[in-house]
Amino acid sequence: MESKPLLQVCGLRREFGGVVAVDNVDLTLYPGQTMSVIGPNGAGKTTLFNLISGLDRPDAGEVWLDGERVTGLSAEALAARGLARTFQHGRAFGNLSVLENVLIGAHTRQRASRASALAELLAALVQPSAWRAEQRRLRAEAEEVLALFGERLLPRADRPAYTLSYANRRRTEIARALALRPRLLLLDEPTAGMNPTETAELLAFIQRLKQRGLTILLIEHKLSLVMQVSDCVVVMDDGRKIAEGRPEVVRNDPRVIEAYLGHAQRTQQDND
Repeated sequence: MESKPLLQVCGLRREFGGVVAVDNVDLTLYPGQTMSVIGPNGAGKTTLFNLISGLDRPDAGEVWLDGERVTGLSAEALAARGLARTFQHGRAFGNLSVLENVLIGAHTRQRASRASALAELLAALVQPSAWRAEQRRLRAEAEEVLALFGERLLPRADRPAYTLSYANRRRTEIARALALRPRLLLLDEPTAGMNPTETAELLAFIQRLKQRGLTILLIEHKLSLVMQVSDCVVVMDDGRKIAEGRPEVVRNDPRVIEAYLGHAQRTQQDND
């Protein structure tokens, strides 16, 4: 593992109408590492992801990507720097094919898109030979990404995403993120709604991404998956980081046990 961090989050804070969703959170993630962020519902995990990925701006604190301060940059600017993410709630484009969904992920790597929106439009209309060659290359790369999922996606590449099973729509979203060729991949509850067989398959897939050296930041509620795939686990509660360390250490931390059990007890009392 390299000594230079790929991602550094320093004192990140976000407040919504007096409610502090993220409270002075620090993270350090190294190349090739998989870090999981866990915690009860409402702990601030997705808000943290939104701040890191440029969908929201922090009230305080900084985000650094590979030594560059990227605090407040747009999601598009961060994507161009190699940060890709998925979302807790599905965001596949239902009327587009699986392949078209994945090609959207490669948008920032097109030469025309790096020039200007007008240049991209002109290239699509005129379709010069260089543009056609690039489209063939991107399609071939997208098919390679789909092939990573075995028979789940590639045979369905030309089918509209709305015809897919729930699990395959989630896989399509991950494939779209991978088409960006990210240096850092943020996965927000990728197994949400999946059955045990689908969860086990995605666990194996994440482990293959780890073997390829991809750096992953993961939000996940299924603790058995977290314990198997993570190099480091960060625990949040009420917007704060309450524990951090290796999975076997965090699992037995009294603060973590209290956060989960205390939250469950409060939920039960609210329902009584």
